[in-house]
Amino acid sequence: MNILVLNGSPRMKGNTKTALLEIKKGIEENIKDCSIEFIDVTTKKLSGCINCDACKRNGGTCITPDDSAQLIEKVYQADILIFGTPVYWWGISAQLKMLIDKFYSKSKQFAKQNKKIGVVSIGGAVLQDREYGLIKEQFSCICDYLKWKMVFYKPISAYEAGFVSYNEETMKELSKLWENL
Repeated sequence: MNILVLNGSPRMKGNTKTALLEIKKGIEENIKDCSIEFIDVTTKKLSGCINCDACKRNGGTCITPDDSAQLIEKVYQADILIFGTPVYWWGISAQLKMLIDKFYSKSKQFAKQNKKIGVVSIGGAVLQDREYGLIKEQFSCICDYLKWKMVFYKPISAYEAGFVSYNEETMKELSKLWENL
């Protein structure tokens, strides 16, 4: 089983990365026959999809000279994807969205893969705020379109820097999300 963890936060020591690393740790400690890779999406050179459709004519490879083709191939090879994003302006981070937009390049191939995904979204608002529902709905639409299955969605309200790392209950919940895989 190949698992790919995609961190969409530009903060290299923020709550989103802390949450994803705790999920990764839980997987590594409890699922023995898997490989797991962690990628900080914001460290990659990405550009938005320009809908040139070259990828549809060449078998699914984006021709834009950036890191997206390499990342999309990693997504293609993964059985399970775990996305992490801060909540920025009622949605996912722009950096993660650029990568997700490039899913278009292999959408036909992706739709045949029956992938499982997990999503963690962390914002400063209370959990009842609409922003978390908007993010969950966006990933639900992606799953519906690609025939993937969302196995967990974990919203976290963390207004303060470092909240996730010092909140024992949240860390415990994150370390057990592997059970959904």
